[in-house]
Amino acid sequence: MHSLTPKHLKRTRLIAAGGALLALNACGGTDLETVNLKPAYLGVIASTIYDGTSDDLLTAGLGKTKLGGAAPAPADPAHPTAAELRRIAIFNNYRAVLDISAAGGYGSLYGPNVDINGTATASEGLIAGTEYLAYSDDGTGTQNVTMMVQVPASFDPANACIITGTSSGSRGVYGAIGSSGEWGLKHGCAVAYTDKGTGNGIHDLQNNTVSLQNGLRSDAAAAGKDSNFTAALTDAERSAFNAATPNRFAVKHAHSQQNPEKDWGKWTLQSIEFAYYVLNERFGATATDGKRHVQTLGNRNTIVIASSISNGAGAALAAAEQDTNGLISGVAVAEPHVQLAPDSRLSVTRGATTLVGTGRPLYDYFTLANLLQPCAALASPSTNVYNLVNAQVATARCAALQANGIVTGATTADQAASAMSGLLSAGWQPESNALQAAMYSFATPPIAMTYSNTYGRFSVKDNLCGLSYSGGTAGLPASFGTGNGIPPTAGLAIFNNNSVGGAVADAGSVSVSTNAKDYNIDGALCQRELAVGTSANAKRVQGGIAEAFRSANLRGKPALIVAGRSDTLIPVAFASRPYFGVNRMIEGGGSRLSYIEITNGQHFDAFLGLPGFGSHYVPVHRYFIQALDMMYARLKSGTELPPSQVVRTTPRGVTGTTTNPITLANVPPILAAPAAGDRITYDRNVVTIPD
Repeated sequence: MHSLTPKHLKRTRLIAAGGALLALNACGGTDLETVNLKPAYLGVIASTIYDGTSDDLLTAGLGKTKLGGAAPAPADPAHPTAAELRRIAIFNNYRAVLDISAAGGYGSLYGPNVDINGTATASEGLIAGTEYLAYSDDGTGTQNVTMMVQVPASFDPANACIITGTSSGSRGVYGAIGSSGEWGLKHGCAVAYTDKGTGNGIHDLQNNTVSLQNGLRSDAAAAGKDSNFTAALTDAERSAFNAATPNRFAVKHAHSQQNPEKDWGKWTLQSIEFAYYVLNERFGATATDGKRHVQTLGNRNTIVIASSISNGAGAALAAAEQDTNGLISGVAVAEPHVQLAPDSRLSVTRGATTLVGTGRPLYDYFTLANLLQPCAALASPSTNVYNLVNAQVATARCAALQANGIVTGATTADQAASAMSGLLSAGWQPESNALQAAMYSFATPPIAMTYSNTYGRFSVKDNLCGLSYSGGTAGLPASFGTGNGIPPTAGLAIFNNNSVGGAVADAGSVSVSTNAKDYNIDGALCQRELAVGTSANAKRVQGGIAEAFRSANLRGKPALIVAGRSDTLIPVAFASRPYFGVNRMIEGGGSRLSYIEITNGQHFDAFLGLPGFGSHYVPVHRYFIQALDMMYARLKSGTELPPSQVVRTTPRGVTGTTTNPITLANVPPILAAPAAGDRITYDRNVVTIPD
């Protein structure tokens, strides 16, 4: 890409060739312009201008105060408008990744009213600008990956920047609005979002309705290729499926049969290309033909930070690895889900514990957790944080595990201790013990169900491991705004089709092998076999997992990874720690990756508003903001990134029964020069983590 000079304005003849205009200039030489062309994979682009008063990019007109209040509702719940769905989506997605309580830091350490210097202001934080939406697809309509670019009114082409906001979890395109989205908009950057092919698409198979890009529901046939997701079933197959298993639903992440994770990096890169196209249409110089625009903004004059949290963070890392065109300047992510090909050369040591290898694939450790966590919840019930596990059902799970030779012990207490020991020996940190019950209550079975299907590219009609999604339809009209893409959500739940007596919600089902309510040991064993077994279905799943392995080769890009030591969902031993080590193995002295591990940090900042969470854990979002600040300073001014380190935080605790307000003393900063005892080091294939 070339900058414009006065000589570009004096042309005598143009020769068009693809996206370039070769012009004969006044001196008889030639100049090459690169014309701004819409990427071929993008469909129709819809754009909306938000004034920053009645509506805006960051809060959908709600502002800081209303984001912290009651959820917005449509005037007609059965027929919400697209604008209402957008507002509901922004409200829910913002709150899904942050602790919204004032005592936990909302409005003081972070939030729409906190400026880029970290100062809390009286502003409601509304941000004016333009929002662009489009699908990325291969022409079949079966992918329809939603892309979105937000360009704040404060965007300055002379200080151009783009931040990626790939959605976390299985969320829709607004999934990163409260994380990298907010940071980018506040800094005047364009934000490049994508739902990475997971999104929030729900196909009601009984009534044959689907969601459109803007969240409105439509008949599937009428929607055609405009559907966010329609299950790949013929009418005859759908009718037969409905007759055998009525009132079932296909969900995009689980049932698209695309294994989208393998392409998360590609779609994140496409979101950047979309952002460049939009920006050059807006701010690029007029091409010499007088009709089009020149690619004035490019990697030589634009800072691009690949960012996001959780699955979105993993997508950002994948994009940086796959970035052969220099689109990305640097990476700043938190709590990444990222999985690496097995390599026994690496080892990671913390204190007296050493784990050999590159961690574990997500499906491996989730299916292990799905087996052990209910039983482990009984190991120390008095210290569990927000435990919703039913003790009677968990006791039956312990007995089923013992009968299958998975735990040992003659008593339930011994079996529970064995289950917890199994989690620790697999790689969960001791700091995770108190959270095992909560993770099972909120997250583990849904993730095991979703990834069973997605990795093996199974159809909804396969009812893999006897499981399917069922429930009522009342929540579907607003599901674009309320759903998270991974049931239980929007009124849908996981059903055990094989339960004794007939299909019923999974948690209350009766296993055939034990004739007991034991959290469906049969389904959990089936899923575990898919992870480690040799059946045909297991080979399909394991093949899909391998497609999503990452290389950890960041091509020398500066990068920061932040993760909480107490993360029980994406444990540091399975993801962030080995990624840091493999990156050093591959890039050697050329590596510019720093890894920051936060004590008392866990995966879900939004849970800090629940009883027990806020008093024991700190917001990792505080450090995500710092990581983005540091990366921006590195790319803008050349400021050195901090060395890899452990940041030692202090939980807020309680006064009486009330959790204390958070202060900066609870969350000390990432240091440019940490103490020697806090430095994370790498030497000859060994990562050493301070205890």
